[in-house]
Parts: sequence; structure tokens; C-alpha cells
Amino acid sequence: MEANGKGSQSFPELKNDTFLRAAWGEETDYTPVWCMRQAGRYLPEFRETRAAQDFFSTCRSPEACCELTLQALGMEVTMVPGKGPSFPEPLREERDLEHLRDPTAVVSELGYVFQAITLTRQQLAGRVPLIGFAGAPWTLMTYMIEGGSSSTMAQAKRWLYQRPQASHQLLRILTDALVPYLIGQVVAGAQALQLFESHAGHLGPQLFNTFALPYIRDVAKRVKAGVQEAGLAPVPMIIFAKDGHFALEELAQSGYEVVGLDWTVAPKKARELVGKMVTLQGNLDPCALYASEEEIGKLVQQMLDDFGPQRYIANLGHGLYPDMDPEHVGAFVDAVHRHSRLLRKN
Repeated sequence: MEANGKGSQSFPELKNDTFLRAAWGEETDYTPVWCMRQAGRYLPEFRETRAAQDFFSTCRSPEACCELTLQALGMEVTMVPGKGPSFPEPLREERDLEHLRDPTAVVSELGYVFQAITLTRQQLAGRVPLIGFAGAPWTLMTYMIEGGSSSTMAQAKRWLYQRPQASHQLLRILTDALVPYLIGQVVAGAQALQLFESHAGHLGPQLFNTFALPYIRDVAKRVKAGVQEAGLAPVPMIIFAKDGHFALEELAQSGYEVVGLDWTVAPKKARELVGKMVTLQGNLDPCALYASEEEIGKLVQQMLDDFGPQRYIANLGHGLYPDMDPEHVGAFVDAVHRHSRLLRKN
């Protein structure tokens, strides 16, 4: 049995550490691959099972992580079918910040998430590592102010321009909530962590560098320190900033082992920008899974050729869509394993 540093939790021994080794920048025999938003979003057997859907959507969907964190801060959240988390009373004025709950209390509200992580780690029986999630501060802030999703983020961005001090206050509150939440996930059994800045693309370089990047850095720094203080082995951290192509160099230096890329970024250009100091993750267009299995194989081959055989984790450039054929997802995974082994032989 593999025990964590505290000895309070013992887990089955990990039999497949390829993903973790790639995240740390170590050599691997083949390219590891995973897909964001797995079972709860698209697998028919999970969508049919209500309890499983709740559980997996919680563990695997960044929107659900946003919802949980903000609910724990004292905001009412409802899930609207087909739309996602919705906030009947979004933040409108600076004084609304006074009604938020103490961010340090968030962890005590989310005990069932940690229990779910521990259960999953046990059930995985060491077959693959378990990845934890959270939404990044700016992305959480947009939900709180917009009341849900938005095509422009105009209300949230209005705060950045009109209320910069209050915006920083809110982003600090969210960071203070996220840090113990992510450390708690590692204590519970998560073996890697991914931070989603899903709404990076609504910010230009200046706003991103002022209101997103400092908190992204702070999360990494404080989570790593907290994991160490808890006596646990370090876990690799992934930053995925959707449409944040303008900040790749900054993200590569923000304290994360892995930088996730969406499908709008050319792999070769990304590698040139970030060098070999971080692992890259991505970035097949999710809609490529609508193509034939033969075409998926060709697209995967091109992607792997462009990224190169090492310091790379294959993934889609965003989450799976609910109507995607599981057989085509399987074809994607198989193609990554098959072609990456051939790449290494050559």
C-alpha cells in the first residue's frame, strides 16, 4: 500500500504513473492521454445514472467546481439544464462583498467532495492517477458577477475598470478559498491538480496580467507550500487558460509544471514560446471527434509530430461535448498511444 505523508490515508499502489512522469518532465515510453469532462458529460451510462452523474460531474467538470466553491462562500447557486451554474443574486455593488462567507470556512463546507475523491482513488485501484480540479479566481469572479455564463463578460469587466480595488479584494477572497480547497483535494487523494481559467480569453494582456496572472501564481505557490506543510509528496499542477494564447510565456513561468493549450494554438509555436521548462498539454479540437476514426488517427499523428515525443500530455483543446461518440473518444486515445510509441522508435 502507498501511504501519504501523514500516514492517515493509505491507497492502492499506483501501477501506471506515465501521466505523472510526463507532467514532471521525465521521459515516458509513450504519450499519456486524458480528456477533460469525461464521464458525467458524455458517457450514456453515466448520464442515465443520476447518482453517478452528480458525483462525476462534481469531480470532472470545472463548472461544477466553480459552483461548489461559490456555494460554499454563501452565494445561492442553481443548476440550469443546458446552461450550467446560475446565480439568482449576483454581486452588483462593492458592499455585496460583505455578505460573502469567510473563505477559510469553505473547506468545512466541501467535506463530501473530499470524501468522493478518496472513494474514487480507492476504486481506481492504482490503474491511473486521479486529477483534482478547480476554477481560477478570475473565472469564479465572472460567475459571481454575471450570474452565470456570458458571451461578453461585460459586467465582470466593468468591475475591473470601475472598481479595481474591490475586484482585487474579491480575487483575494477567492484565492483564499481555493488554496485550502486544492490542498484538501491532495490530502483526500488527488495526485495532480488542474486550475481552469476558462474565461481568460475575455481579458487582453494588460487585464490578464493585472487581474488573473498574479492570482494564478499565488494559487500555485501557496498550494505547493501547503502540500509540503501537510507532509505530503508534491503533486504536479496544470494551468489551463482557455484562449489565453497571448500569455503563454507568462503562464509557463507561473509555477505550474504543465501548461494546457486550447485548439487555437499551434503546437510548434507554443513550444518555441515556452521552451522545454514546462510540459505542454493539449490540444486537439474537440469537434475533430466528429470526424471518422481514420481521420482522427491522421489528426492525432500530426498533433503528436508537432508537439514532439517528450514533455507532452495529449488531450483535447477543451472539454468533450455531450453528443460525442464514445467509440471516437476511444479512437483518439488509441491513436495517441499507437503513434507515440512509433515516434519513439523512430
